[in-house]
Amino acid sequence: MATLDRRAFLRTTGLAGLALGLAACGDGGTSGGSGSGSGFGAVKIQLSWKKNVEFAGEYFADSKGYYKAAGFSQVELLSGGGSGTSVESGLTTGRCWIGLSTPTITAPAVLQGALLKIVGATFQKNPFAIVSLGKNPIQDPKDLAGKKIGVQDSNELVWNALLKANDIDPASLTRVPFQSDPSMLTSGQLDGYVGFVTSGPVRLKMQGVDAAHMLFADHGLPLVAETFTVTQETIDKERDKLKAFLTAEIKGWKDAVADPAKAAELAAKTYGKDQNLDVAEQTEEAKMQNGLVVTPDAKANGLFTMTAELIEQNIASLAKAGLTVKAENLFDLTILDEIYKADASLKLS
Repeated sequence: MATLDRRAFLRTTGLAGLALGLAACGDGGTSGGSGSGSGFGAVKIQLSWKKNVEFAGEYFADSKGYYKAAGFSQVELLSGGGSGTSVESGLTTGRCWIGLSTPTITAPAVLQGALLKIVGATFQKNPFAIVSLGKNPIQDPKDLAGKKIGVQDSNELVWNALLKANDIDPASLTRVPFQSDPSMLTSGQLDGYVGFVTSGPVRLKMQGVDAAHMLFADHGLPLVAETFTVTQETIDKERDKLKAFLTAEIKGWKDAVADPAKAAELAAKTYGKDQNLDVAEQTEEAKMQNGLVVTPDAKANGLFTMTAELIEQNIASLAKAGLTVKAENLFDLTILDEIYKADASLKLS
């Protein structure tokens, strides 16, 4: 996988690199799904990162024929992770039909005038965390005092928002320049670093290192992630098509949650086979990300849904990051509401 700094820039800050006029959804390879299908034709979904287990639900939806059954002749899964792969710019130029993004990237686009909406959230919790060692764990923001924390420049927005949310004086700790080298943690150069809970702790564990983590989402910064983002025009003019797509996604993610091992196999051996992924590591990452996807609210209301409270929390978190946006200008969960009202069996059992 690529280094975390680039990943963080593309997926979490997104402020400096946003250029709405740039084509974003370039060649990423097809999903592998084919066939005549019916009704909705072919569409492209821009992934937020390179093809790994984070997109297991999409792999299941494709490989098990859920997209085709929903009326799509083909759904291309466009790999992200490179320059010019912003979901928001791709949507505004028509190079992709739907994309997976995050509020900290979509909100700036909306504030700049893009008519985009988040219609669902795969990850009910953002994967950002402080990764530390089990023998010296950072489990609460108050534990940061006096610590040396590795923070990449590209993570400054979300890092400063965490400090603000917990009334932490930046001078009470030492921020250390950091790229993505976990050996700085294991060697004692750092007490912790900002990373993804779905990868950092898992990789350390695979190396035989006992790791701990503190999720930002559990400590004053509850942001969703892997959000389904579309244009307002799609909501207004292609509502049935969007419902069909999201229904296929729900079925795919139900399968992914139920079978982390198969999710890892699809990622490593089929969809991300060019990424040199390790099946065992991907399996552990799939198990870890299930905790971000399946929450009590998701169990009660259905995958991808967001309660009014969670939406309000996201708006408040964005404000802490310096992004003041109204909920109605960023979120529209009515499509999912209609899907689950029409078929309650889609909910997790």
